[in-house]
Amino acid sequence: MNKIHILVFSIAFVLVSCNKTAEFKTVDKTGEQSHPSLVLTKKGVKDIRANLGQIPIFDKTLAAAQKEIDAEIIKGFDVPVPKDYSGGYTHETHKKNYILMQKAGVLYQILDDDKYAKYVKDMLFEYARQYPTWPIHPKPRSYARGKLFWQCLNDSNWLVYTSQAYDCIYEYLSEEERNTLETDLFKPFADYISKENPQFFNRVHNHATWGNAAVGMIALAMDDDALLDRALNGVNDDKFDPDEKDNDGGYIRKDGQKIGFFANVNEPFSPDGYFTEGPYYQRYASYPFLIFAQALQNKKPEQKVFEYKDGVLLKSVNALLNLSNADGEFFLLNDAQKGMSYFNSSLISTVDIGYHFGGNNPELLSIAEMQDEVTLDDAGLAVALGIAAAREKPFVKKSIELSDGANGDEGAVGILRSGDMELVFKYTAHGLSHGHYDKLSFALFDGGTEVVQDYGMSRFVNIEQKGGGNYLKENTTWAKQSIAHNTLVQNEKSQFNGKYDIGSKYHSNKYIFSVEDENIQVASAKEENAYPGTKIHRTMVTIKDKDYQNPYVLDIMRVSSESSNQYDLPFFFLGQIMQTNFDYKKLDAPEILGNSAGYQHLYKEAGALVNGENIKLNWLQNDKFYTYSAITFNNDEVIFGRIGANDPDFNLRNEQTLILRKNNAKDALFVSTIESHGTYSPVSELAVNAYSNIDDVSVLLDSKEYTAIQINTKNDTSKVFIISNENNDKESEHKLTIDNKEYTWRGSYILTENK
Repeated sequence: MNKIHILVFSIAFVLVSCNKTAEFKTVDKTGEQSHPSLVLTKKGVKDIRANLGQIPIFDKTLAAAQKEIDAEIIKGFDVPVPKDYSGGYTHETHKKNYILMQKAGVLYQILDDDKYAKYVKDMLFEYARQYPTWPIHPKPRSYARGKLFWQCLNDSNWLVYTSQAYDCIYEYLSEEERNTLETDLFKPFADYISKENPQFFNRVHNHATWGNAAVGMIALAMDDDALLDRALNGVNDDKFDPDEKDNDGGYIRKDGQKIGFFANVNEPFSPDGYFTEGPYYQRYASYPFLIFAQALQNKKPEQKVFEYKDGVLLKSVNALLNLSNADGEFFLLNDAQKGMSYFNSSLISTVDIGYHFGGNNPELLSIAEMQDEVTLDDAGLAVALGIAAAREKPFVKKSIELSDGANGDEGAVGILRSGDMELVFKYTAHGLSHGHYDKLSFALFDGGTEVVQDYGMSRFVNIEQKGGGNYLKENTTWAKQSIAHNTLVQNEKSQFNGKYDIGSKYHSNKYIFSVEDENIQVASAKEENAYPGTKIHRTMVTIKDKDYQNPYVLDIMRVSSESSNQYDLPFFFLGQIMQTNFDYKKLDAPEILGNSAGYQHLYKEAGALVNGENIKLNWLQNDKFYTYSAITFNNDEVIFGRIGANDPDFNLRNEQTLILRKNNAKDALFVSTIESHGTYSPVSELAVNAYSNIDDVSVLLDSKEYTAIQINTKNDTSKVFIISNENNDKESEHKLTIDNKEYTWRGSYILTENK
């Protein structure tokens, strides 16, 4: 028997044998036994104790937590005077402290061992002793500086976790001790991040969500209804009319903007559960959204939080999981760090709460099994019991369109899944302050490997050496700019001129999303505001051909403008160039491509003028061969670029791109295909199917009404894809003659063999 099993068996034996396990120490001021009551409840504690030793994933998580906290109790704790940015000692210590307190509080409840309550109590009293003496944090970068941390956001993180610890040891403390903690620490803390920082608390943003949840969680722990009202409905200040509230009782800004927790649920989430800031920040915000919702449901069920907006918080769990690739890593929409996945600790809670309160979806159990950890509370117990009973089913990620905007009418994200290929097509709203200027951009994954990339954000989170772990200036000068993405750039200027106040007013428009036929899936959208006087229509298609092992992508972008422009379409492929079918000139020394809007960060390494034939780029990534084939027109220009110019601190990744440029063009058409078609084994040193399966791609017709593209393959077959550019009705019938051949079909598009 291994050590973990021995530990869990011992825990179970002690709990069953000890007479006091069925007792609870004290009652609260109202005479009711109400603590713990946030994420861990009295009934939950009783049920957990009854099942210990029979729920392996819970037992394993509990044993790991006990081992960690026992070691920390021996070491002792530190509550240092705050001074550092992210990654520094004081920042990381206060962050560690709130996590340790939360775990210790849970261990006290489950194991009924006073040493864990004492550990939490001693640390809280040290915070209560020092907190009143601390000034505003000395680091000046944030718009809302905290006291423990450089920003109120992190102070809110601390209070969300610490409120759970307080709830767990509430009845261990005397009434005098509770009064001291609440008077000297918790109430001033809640006032500081709300009343004293309304610019932080009264936002619709993930920052405010953390603030609302923090104040709300401690309000529930203290049974303070007035403070809870502040969390749910915002704090009044001079930007609000105290006599004007919405139907939920929340304050409304004089400009009409609602505030408070429910406003933060209503505004950023679409009816499909998509969070407008993107999955990276949805992952981050899912913890306060769902942990506070869980506490509200447990303690204030009359709020019906999980029913709000047609159950959008529970829908968001499924949406977020669908926004990950085959390896569970989240797609890079807006500000996002590569590698973030549903193995992050916040997703443990998200999955468990989603299962417990969302109807016990057995597909979530398979995600929890992969996470190999559960929360040590009622929701985690429910998941553990489900897994122990072998109720799990695979979580199957299918092609899906997730609408954006509070009412679902501000564009969407379309995900086309075909074989091992996952194509992510972005035609959303801006995404609040974390948005990028990249309408109609895309990224491509193959078996979990990123093949055509979105750069993500320029930030090294919690690495002190890189700007204190905060956003680097290159996030603005490069990562947010349009040229950093696989989308159209006009006249070397970013979409919406790179201005937040302009970009936040507009969204792209959905045109087609059709995935009923696994052999041809289509996502199409239009953008008419990114550049004044210019209309962009992009259509992404995945096609399965029975003669080839892997599906391929067809990409059609139509541009029409009132004036002549320079159009650049970058293609950020990852991997090693194997071959091209066109001659290019490699520069003796790289040249900086431009002066602003991200171009100042690109080196031009090689270039070519092309004559109107297909260009092919063949490359190798993760031992797989890929080919990009693009239609060109006379005097089109091809630029091989590399990221890294004007980067004195080496903050940017030196990755490559191919830019297809059209000069002095009014209307333009970009058409390309992307294939995954072969493999290489470094062990056998054998390359299989290393060359493209597509001979050429050509335009049969491009008019206001229709665009028709022909794809000729190496097995002497020819396919024609036709899209109706102005009629997306699924029932409309079309008849079109091209080169004396008649095409008839119903719907907005057709893929047919050209015999």
